[in-house]
Amino acid sequence: MGRERKTEAIFWSIAFPGFGQFLNKKYGKGLVFIILEIIVNVQARLNAAIIPSFYGQGHVANEIVNYQWIMFYPCIYLFSMWDAYRDAGGKDVRYAAIPFAISAYCGTVGVIYSHSVSISGHILGVIWLPILFHIGGYLIGIVVRAIILKVSPVDPQT
Repeated sequence: MGRERKTEAIFWSIAFPGFGQFLNKKYGKGLVFIILEIIVNVQARLNAAIIPSFYGQGHVANEIVNYQWIMFYPCIYLFSMWDAYRDAGGKDVRYAAIPFAISAYCGTVGVIYSHSVSISGHILGVIWLPILFHIGGYLIGIVVRAIILKVSPVDPQT
């Protein structure tokens, strides 16, 4: 049941930052994440950039988005996911934040390079490149966490 609860919290946070907190009955935090999501989303013009991205027009999405705001989005998004996971029982998982933190960092790097990375001459843009970087960052984070767990002694008093 614990694993199912953590997974459910993550998926609701993926759907919309703050929803995982509501699932965990952390209404104040959930409201803060929802407000942050709306502010950053609107200011970054993220939803307007999603539409051309789905049509393979990453260069158009890059022109629409406000980079001064979109840079905040990966960290808010991943922190919301980690927080929901932690409150759903993930606080007992050693170094559980590492994959989330590395994914947030990599997603931000994906935003930075969204103008220059292309596949077959098509710019991936500010939506797809950060998503791919998030996935890669999360996988790297899993490996880093496994290495840290292997080399760090288990402290029975924590």
